[in-house]
Amino acid sequence: MALRLPESWVWDCWFTHDGDYHHAFYLRASRDLGDPELRHHNTFVGHSRSRDLITWETLPDALTPSPAPAFEDWTTWTGSVVREESGLWHMFYTGRTRADDGHIQRVVHATSSDLIAWEKTPGWALEADDTWYEVLEDGVWTDVTWRDPWVFRGPDRLWWMFLTARHDTGDSHGRGTIGLATSADLRTWQVCPPAAANGSGFAQLEVLQSEVIDGVPVLLWCVGYNELCDEFKRKFGAGGVFSCSGESLSGPFDIRAASRFPHDSLYAARLVQHDGSWFLIGFRNYENGRFIGELCDPIPVTATPDGGLIPRA
Repeated sequence: MALRLPESWVWDCWFTHDGDYHHAFYLRASRDLGDPELRHHNTFVGHSRSRDLITWETLPDALTPSPAPAFEDWTTWTGSVVREESGLWHMFYTGRTRADDGHIQRVVHATSSDLIAWEKTPGWALEADDTWYEVLEDGVWTDVTWRDPWVFRGPDRLWWMFLTARHDTGDSHGRGTIGLATSADLRTWQVCPPAAANGSGFAQLEVLQSEVIDGVPVLLWCVGYNELCDEFKRKFGAGGVFSCSGESLSGPFDIRAASRFPHDSLYAARLVQHDGSWFLIGFRNYENGRFIGELCDPIPVTATPDGGLIPRA
């Protein structure tokens, strides 16, 4: 069944596997807020686990905002989890602080030995470098877009981090790009130039993920309709989940060759492998004018070099 919490909306999610369980981490907020748009400023990082991606056991929240002052004393947003060779788990996630009215998004960090209890790294944050990336002083966007870190093993055994980011020049609806940082040890990170060309046709690429699906390297992201360029508004007719193929897990990826996954309300979807097959799980957004706020059942998928991610028959 879908992962639904009776008292909370659920949206952006990320997954890892410990050898026995799939662990789902997700943003959640109380349905008592009434207006689902208020959820973005009232977030907790929820946690559930499953052996089969169908039946879920809800666990205590993984993270909550810190007391001020801290880089995430207002909101804890989307991230990813990886495990280093020692067995220690690392979560990189997005933080916003009340000190700047939440306008500057940063990557923050926590570690765990068991995926249950998480210890934050105080005073640590990774910020966008204005050498390549748009910042508030550019006066184009209302926030510094630097969030949704996706961490994976890249070339030369370095850890790579893809991020939702924006180029510092060009048309506003084409500045969306793949932010990039690299690390040898998951602790010290170097911000690098964007991993995708300017002029993507997307104002931003949210909740990025790269995986090799049935032999095809695929980049996955999502974007709303209003953040498409005019050409893509005509071509796709809606926002949602998008993908393109590339040469390797780390790219390069031709963002302008994107295809839209055929699902009307799916958003912020993630690729999850179970028993050798790949599935897509994301949250159900608005349907018939009503926000659903639950994770969908696993959708079987595969990929082709020309079509990107597609449903698997």
